[in-house]
Amino acid sequence: MRDYKKKFFLILMIANLLLLSGNTQDEKSKQQQKHSFKVENFKGIKNPHNVSQEWETDTSKQIIPLNEFTVLLNRNRIKPLNAPRYINTNQAKDSLFGGQPVIGVEINGVSVAFPLNMLSYHEIVNDSIADVQFSVAYCPLCNTAYAFSRKVNFKDKNYMLKFGTSGMLRMSNLVMWDEQTQTWWQHIDGVGLVGELAGAKLKILPSKIISLNNFIQFYPDGKVMMPVNDANYETHYTINNYIHYDSIGVKKPFLFFKEVDKRLPAMEYVISVENKNIVNVYPLSILQTESVINDQVGAIDIVLFYNDDMISNLDTKYISKGRQIGSGTVFNAVINGKTLSFKMFKNNFIDNETNSIWNFVGECIDGEYKGKKLQPVVYGFDFAFAWLAFHPESIVYKKSL
Repeated sequence: MRDYKKKFFLILMIANLLLLSGNTQDEKSKQQQKHSFKVENFKGIKNPHNVSQEWETDTSKQIIPLNEFTVLLNRNRIKPLNAPRYINTNQAKDSLFGGQPVIGVEINGVSVAFPLNMLSYHEIVNDSIADVQFSVAYCPLCNTAYAFSRKVNFKDKNYMLKFGTSGMLRMSNLVMWDEQTQTWWQHIDGVGLVGELAGAKLKILPSKIISLNNFIQFYPDGKVMMPVNDANYETHYTINNYIHYDSIGVKKPFLFFKEVDKRLPAMEYVISVENKNIVNVYPLSILQTESVINDQVGAIDIVLFYNDDMISNLDTKYISKGRQIGSGTVFNAVINGKTLSFKMFKNNFIDNETNSIWNFVGECIDGEYKGKKLQPVVYGFDFAFAWLAFHPESIVYKKSL
């Protein structure tokens, strides 16, 4: 009798477990049904090549219409890099072309450079420096290159995100996605567009778009991302797949369906600076001729410095043969409570107030403020068509009289 009862209770327990398991599966199925969808079957999203993508993104949360997205590739077809290897500046000097553009990031005293020709093939790097988790991302179609903190606080909840390439564009600009919530993010401004974190904004970290030569000169103890160990290195990292894309004569950028803002040529390089909903745009062609621009963005006094060393990585087939375009850096012009104004001085810059001499990365190398550093200002180095499409309210800087 006891054996019978034992068997009965064992069968009952197994039945309950199976029932519970079935309910759990049903709940999972409902959850997946609620959020899982194939993009090729989703009305509204442009998918000219019928690319197959499957997402669990919560599309009920969105801040822009889905018909603004264009699907081109499978998710992570352009494979992001996670925790890449680095070489020191001496190794970089010996093995990499010095005039190429890099995005330089300095975090807690550690400086790291990411060559744009390498980022053209990966677009996103996820890494950490000095315990700060960050991502660097580059969109060659818009020449947008930014560093973001991967830590996000949204609606009183903390997230640590890891980013990938969605295979989608919006107004020609890279759309990123995160593995944790599958939210879709706009690269040019770091805003969550669709998904659980729609409406959130990534913190943009200060960075500089400068030549590798400049980085090695001013950050000799820095590190440079090294090429992926790939037999096709020469093909991957020395060849430009966007030949003459940045030509000033290009009228219609790739997969950009809006009318190009008439204030500037579509492919004019611009330096964009934003402060509390006020956005100033500085054409590189003007900075090239003026060398220094002293200006205000809202209530903040800023200064832009020019250096002619950097070449274009979107010009000729072989990047090392690209035309020289130079680059700019941007700083807060106030130091110790005093607003400074600057002018070019030989290969450096001098302030009119104390005659102190400053270098291209904002360090005072001689004079009253020797050893001081100007505070970097977050800026973009973008194509005009892209920046003005996302920020039509921008004020375009005119040549000094």
